[in-house]
Amino acid sequence: MLIEILCTGDEILTGKTINTNYSHMARRLNEVSLTMHWGTIVGDNRKDLTRAFKQASERADVVIVNGGLGPTVDDLSQEIAAEVAGVELKLNQGWLERMLAFYERRGRTMPPNNRKQALLPECAEFIDNPIGTACGFAIDIGGARFFFTPGVPREMRRMLDEQIIPRLVVMSGVKKITTLKRFHSFGIGESRADQMLNDIETDKNKEFVKLGFQAHYPQLETKVVVQAENETETEKILQPIIETIRDRFGNFIISEDNETLEGVILAELAKTNSTLSTAEMHTSGAISARLNPKVGDPDPIIRSVVSRDLNQLCGAVNLSTTEKSVSFDMESAKAIANALRSDAACTFALATLLDIDEDKDGIESGGDIIIGISTIGGSYARKARILGGHEWVRLGAIELTLDVFRRQLKKLPIDERIDFEKR
Repeated sequence: MLIEILCTGDEILTGKTINTNYSHMARRLNEVSLTMHWGTIVGDNRKDLTRAFKQASERADVVIVNGGLGPTVDDLSQEIAAEVAGVELKLNQGWLERMLAFYERRGRTMPPNNRKQALLPECAEFIDNPIGTACGFAIDIGGARFFFTPGVPREMRRMLDEQIIPRLVVMSGVKKITTLKRFHSFGIGESRADQMLNDIETDKNKEFVKLGFQAHYPQLETKVVVQAENETETEKILQPIIETIRDRFGNFIISEDNETLEGVILAELAKTNSTLSTAEMHTSGAISARLNPKVGDPDPIIRSVVSRDLNQLCGAVNLSTTEKSVSFDMESAKAIANALRSDAACTFALATLLDIDEDKDGIESGGDIIIGISTIGGSYARKARILGGHEWVRLGAIELTLDVFRRQLKKLPIDERIDFEKR
């Protein structure tokens, strides 16, 4: 089945907006063994859109159009789709009522131009959007089936996963079940991970097992896609692979599937109703920001202190520098964490001290990271040096702090060497 993704919008064409929607759609299709053949970007121009729709209909079996379903004059997807398909636009009364109710629940009156979003090509298949005002739709144009999706990322992603991919799997005629298993790790580089797992995808199983990696520093995502006749066969193939990866990656696995590192930490804190305070240097508060719970869940963060100056950080946690000599070392990191935990009356406290090289910012430039942890049972510290430029070091410091705290909560060693660390 030949698939094309067609993204619309002047902001994407000109580079003002990074086209993350395309990369997400292409990646998700590949994960369920649906192969991409073309990717097209078109601006908000009637003539260009018409030509692009016609060209796509002549070469592809399936075209996923992203964007152009909004209420403004430059949102042209419904109109051009109807024109190229040779049909009229027709009001979808059900969707109009949904939009009116959407605005009413928010105490607002729907602007008149939003009515445009309920105009769909005649005979189009309606595709629901439960979290937005731009519904999707599908229609045949030439020899291709076109699927139209909203440009808002969270709306597109939900529509793709829940409605479009299931339709495409049926259309592709693939009768096997496709299962995706993901591992998120920190501390293992992509090349070493590939070497550690090079015997998982073999000549004997490469038709139904696919191993892949996606590095997005500081984390690495390892993906295993399995195709099988049924769930029993899937389990038989996948379970040994899961056990192998868990065994070889060990403590470097920070989460699996849809879990996140911060989600794992929040879950561990929630188990014992524990609280946490953080003191951070050169992170702009990113560590505590990552530990932001879902709406309705308990918030374990008692206090977050942010400073780029070590003495000011000490003052903020009521650690007097006259009583104790404070410098950039492990003892000071523990002292700051202890003072913060005492002052904030919390279960745990984290202190992240970061000393970034000032002379240059390049691949040889780096920074020293010292992490202090204070607990009821004592205090601990971890020191590391990371090279690769200022932003690389800052991101590494944030991730290392969260990972060290995860390890502390799970009673794992906090000082295992990571691939990004220079010793």
